Amino acid sequence: MQPTDYIFGIRAVIEAVNAGKEIDRVYVRKGLSGPLAQELLDLLRANGIVIRSVPPEKLDKITRKNHQGVIAMLAAVPYHQLGNLVPQLFEEGVLPFIVVLDGITDVRNFGAIARTCECAGVDAIVIPEHGSVSVGGDAVKTSAGALLHLPVCRDRSTLAAVRYLKNSGFKVVAVSEKADINYTTTSYTEPTALVLGAEDIGIDPAVIEQCDTFVSIPMFGSISSLNVSVAAGVLIYEVVRQRMEANMEVI
Repeated sequence: MQPTDYIFGIRAVIEAVNAGKEIDRVYVRKGLSGPLAQELLDLLRANGIVIRSVPPEKLDKITRKNHQGVIAMLAAVPYHQLGNLVPQLFEEGVLPFIVVLDGITDVRNFGAIARTCECAGVDAIVIPEHGSVSVGGDAVKTSAGALLHLPVCRDRSTLAAVRYLKNSGFKVVAVSEKADINYTTTSYTEPTALVLGAEDIGIDPAVIEQCDTFVSIPMFGSISSLNVSVAAGVLIYEVVRQRMEANMEVI
């Protein structure tokens, strides 16, 4: 981790927020109190910045300098608002294609998925505020720079994002080895959102309930599932294939 990836100290973080720095999340020592600390917390909440309460050991691992119980992790790229991006896509006459990642924490998988998304003309990736990888320098590097060109939206939860996309006219497709429907039998020639989950726990059942369909990739070997970044590539390019065959605009 490079020193430029974070800012530490209560006053320094307040100044960074007020200056419009793109902050991914702020680690705050458990039990931190005082007027200045409260001013910071109020400011973070007012700006919708993720706050994570952590033990002092977590902060000390990042820096041994006088962090005062507060370290802000900077985002490598700005986050977009899903509620602003979707109307913009429709206004531009785009046939939207969005990939939603539920609970994916491995930066290598995230970077690989982002690279595929950028190459395939996906309009955006959506991640939740909590329990997810974030867009730091490592993610940008792993994506081969794709995250510098691909919008990333961070919503308060995957469930909220899926509900918003459904209400906006998207066909929301959950992808899992547990599904009975072959992914090739579903049409992706309308506004589409693919939802992929973490390899260990998959997609939250509450999210699956909100999806329009639940598809899988056929497995014929001894291993029951693909790496999530590989599965993403298969599904993403099925969307591309169908749209190209239908003579639709891919991007």
